[in-house]
Amino acid sequence: MNPGETLSFLWAALIVVGTTVLAIAVMLLVRRNAPEGSYFEDGDRASGVFGVIATGFAVLLGFVVFLAFESLDASRSGAEAEARVVGQQFETAQLLPPAVGARLSGDLVCYARSVARDEWARLEAGGKADAINPWGAAMFRTIRSAAEPRLASEQAAYSKWLDQTSDREEGRADRTHGAEGVIPPYLWIVLFLTAAVLFAYMLFFADRAERKKVQAMLIGGVAVVISSTLLLLWFLDNPYHGGFGALRPVAMERTIGLLEEAAPLVGNDFTIPCDEQGAPR
Repeated sequence: MNPGETLSFLWAALIVVGTTVLAIAVMLLVRRNAPEGSYFEDGDRASGVFGVIATGFAVLLGFVVFLAFESLDASRSGAEAEARVVGQQFETAQLLPPAVGARLSGDLVCYARSVARDEWARLEAGGKADAINPWGAAMFRTIRSAAEPRLASEQAAYSKWLDQTSDREEGRADRTHGAEGVIPPYLWIVLFLTAAVLFAYMLFFADRAERKKVQAMLIGGVAVVISSTLLLLWFLDNPYHGGFGALRPVAMERTIGLLEEAAPLVGNDFTIPCDEQGAPR
């Protein structure tokens, strides 16, 4: 766990602990003036109403967590697919005419560096990925201006390159889809409003005749579950937050290493027209 992940995990733990301590403190404060047996004259009826509210909140929260997890998983799968196709395109480029293949090979390395380092850093900082990667556009211009392939192997490689380009762009779209989040603001409002209603409802169960630790357990258990689940939902809805559990460019970094190792082994001599961060030289 790197320092950023440790800090993020500590902040999450502090939020849960702070929320729980605050909830217990409010409950014990209300308990001082509460009547014996709680504010409800009919505890069974009050418990039934509380069960309905809590069940509705749990169903809504479970559905939203599932939706956010699906988005996170799609982003992870997209990142892995994009990295895999970049490696495959590097192999395909070696079968194209030497001049075109060499240029595309260098652009592919720059594309991978740009995604794994520049784009990922901007996403973690709260920015957005550009709709088109500049190196993707450079490869498109290169392949469009290339001469008509003559050999059968070059023609097959040309067709394969176009198919792989579509696969790479599809993987990129899946990867960047989760950056903006899938939970709309009004749904967050409903979740927090329902959580506040549950908290306020629990305060009416304050009973000065009951021991303090029992009252603390009642409100504390609810506070821990609700706060931790809402935090989990935020983490799932923000996969590029840069902290504990965030998506990392592991697959693309692995592809970069493979391409840099393969560079001296391919027959076409090519230069990499960018720095380590993927910026043009």
